[in-house]
Amino acid sequence: MTDNHSDNQLYVEPAAGAEAAGSQGMTPEEQVASLTRNLEAAQQELLQSQDAMQRAQAELVNYRKRADEERISLQQYSNSRLIVKLLPVFDELGLAVDHADQNEASDPWVEGVRLIQRKVLNLLESEGVSRIESLGSAFNPLEHEAVGTQETAEYPPGFISEVVRNGYRLRDRVIQPAQVVVAR
Repeated sequence: MTDNHSDNQLYVEPAAGAEAAGSQGMTPEEQVASLTRNLEAAQQELLQSQDAMQRAQAELVNYRKRADEERISLQQYSNSRLIVKLLPVFDELGLAVDHADQNEASDPWVEGVRLIQRKVLNLLESEGVSRIESLGSAFNPLEHEAVGTQETAEYPPGFISEVVRNGYRLRDRVIQPAQVVVAR
């Protein structure tokens, strides 16, 4: 408020928004109504801006969460290629030990191979690798790769009667499906 008149009357300058709205020649009640509408519009705009800000913050939190999960997943599965290459070596160690057991060999060399097999098994388990148990279970295309079928009375149709190559999981992911023969 400013005193712009010499006869000591109080002069109220109209608000910038009110001038733009054409408050010149408006009654005080009309000016109050116009200002009220402008205030409500500004409050509505503020609420929309706050809502947009909250949504942006939530999106940022979700993005960070996804990025952290992706980083953890990448760390957990980063060595899967190496593990997949190591699995045939582990399986062949198992075949060598099984063959020695069948021939009842107690050679120190066989004991050395068993020791290596146990160390590799411990290494794989520490990395989260587990064998897919297949023999006698129902065929599951997510875990098994059928390489053939055979007539057998030992297992019902659709169940695995022989394991050709072991399958493995790395935590919850199948990294090598088991190659199996399915009973029919």
